[in-house]
Amino acid sequence: MTTTPLAFLKGHGTENDFVIVPDPDNAIELSASAVARLCDRRAGIGGDGVLHVVRSAAHPEARDMAGEAEWFMDYRNADGSIAEMCGNGVRVFARYLEHAGHITAGEIAIATRGGVKRAHLEKTGDVTISMGRARLPEDGVTVTVGDRSWPARNVNMGNPHAVAFVEDLAHAGDLRSEPPYEPAAVYPDGVNIEFVADRGPRHVAMRVHERGSGETRSCGTGACAVAVAAARRDGADPAETGTPVTYTVDLLGGTLTITEHPDGEIEMTGPAVIVAEGRIDPAWLSENATA
Repeated sequence: MTTTPLAFLKGHGTENDFVIVPDPDNAIELSASAVARLCDRRAGIGGDGVLHVVRSAAHPEARDMAGEAEWFMDYRNADGSIAEMCGNGVRVFARYLEHAGHITAGEIAIATRGGVKRAHLEKTGDVTISMGRARLPEDGVTVTVGDRSWPARNVNMGNPHAVAFVEDLAHAGDLRSEPPYEPAAVYPDGVNIEFVADRGPRHVAMRVHERGSGETRSCGTGACAVAVAAARRDGADPAETGTPVTYTVDLLGGTLTITEHPDGEIEMTGPAVIVAEGRIDPAWLSENATA
């Protein structure tokens, strides 16, 4: 770890918050324990995850996307584990690039482990992300909390989700630990679990346990998965009708608008805010933070 103070920023999208570490040349080695230290809400900066900002050409996992997207979102969960994608994170990542002067408002392609995502951002206001297409594997699971169990729809948004429809969001429990599900083999690398309650026509509310982070105030890929699962439950499939379907998804930290188009492309629109920036003491970060 370098002895030079490291720049960081803090941002959030519908209160899904992130520590942003700019590192264009991929010169900073972020161990899992260092990421967990940064995300610690009492002893660190605090966040649901880390957005490591790297030029695609400088990162071995993104070099093949460099021709399409200059920047790579090397996303880490709060426990230091690596994740394929984070929808709210992509919006905040795009807002950071604009904030830092790397891009201007408009269209931007961002490389992620879940593929290249395209963002549209205004100078102020919401950011819209083209999230790609959902995959709907046939195998689902049963999720259990206390003495209640529900079938959960398997939806993959570049990362795995299990979507359960419930009568009351309180039935999800405290969500500090991962709710048990069976069969566990359906999600060998873990899963994000969403609990969903209806609020009106094409309007739902959700809570989520994100793997590696616990309950978060918001989950962008989770909101997309919920909208797709709700649409299929409600008998709506844009690929069959030729008409886009839009759902309003209320989360603990705000509201996202999710639209699924006839070609399967899903767009997510919501806020993204940079709230602070500063310097990290490298000695503090490296102390007891070896992988």
